[in-house]
Amino acid sequence: MGDAPRLTLWGIESFLAVAEEGAISAAARRLGVSPSAVSQQLSGIEAALGAVLVDRASRPMGLTPAGAMFRRHAQAILNAEAEARADLAVADLSLSMTLRLGMIEDFDAEVTPALLTTLARELSGCRFLLETGASHRLLDQLESRALDMVVTADQEAHEEGWREVHPLMVEPFVAVYPKARREGLPLIQYTARHLMGRQIAAHLAREGQRPAHRFELDSYSAILAMVAGGEGWTILTPLALHHAARFRAGVEVAPLPFAPLARSLSLSARSGVLREIPAQVAGHLRHLVAEKVIGPALKDWPWMTALRVKGAAG
Repeated sequence: MGDAPRLTLWGIESFLAVAEEGAISAAARRLGVSPSAVSQQLSGIEAALGAVLVDRASRPMGLTPAGAMFRRHAQAILNAEAEARADLAVADLSLSMTLRLGMIEDFDAEVTPALLTTLARELSGCRFLLETGASHRLLDQLESRALDMVVTADQEAHEEGWREVHPLMVEPFVAVYPKARREGLPLIQYTARHLMGRQIAAHLAREGQRPAHRFELDSYSAILAMVAGGEGWTILTPLALHHAARFRAGVEVAPLPFAPLARSLSLSARSGVLREIPAQVAGHLRHLVAEKVIGPALKDWPWMTALRVKGAAG
């Protein structure tokens, strides 16, 4: 007789991916493996439990009553495993833990590299996976457990309960003009496909502003290069100016010519899973933001009083 089928963490993760994605192919893309590997893991976990967990005939795939019952236990098992890895990493044991961190691109210039250097010293048994992207996409990956922690701009409303949120900073939106010219310029817009672009567009509508525009771009560098070249003006944030610092000499920065607008950035993690690590990382980020972004910005633009650290350090 062969060995009886056993539950494995990989099998549990595969089951949860299928349960949340509603299809084996989508679960495989999320996990970065082949559909046959996911199907094999799903069959193995059903054999180990002696129960059918997924209704393969439905589209999207649904859970059977047994699958719905097991899903709660499966999530608790994965959370407990993540908590154990976090505890051991914090205790600086020789555990090979992978910390999957998602960051908005705004921090790429200096903050993210400095953070990773600091964490590499403190979590000596840890490997790091970094992904950058738009806030909404990073939060989706956090919710699906593809990432462990994410740094994003705050959404319009928090879906509290499943995640813990550590505030980091507040920054105002500012007007950016070509040197020595402000009148008669079209607006170069940041793309409304991203949260920041939608915030800007909604604020313009509230203020009754309908500036002429021809360009809608998703690159800070491209926008600021066009502004520096005299092609228009734009609305961005101090982090955007920091991210594309090589263009700052060619532009002038001023408060918005109408009501002010600001955004907040926070670090999020699934509630309670990584113990004190999210708060530890947030503390490092506040320090780095104050040193590398806020200090230099206030030196250049002392009127930018809305720019500040937010949270335990501010």
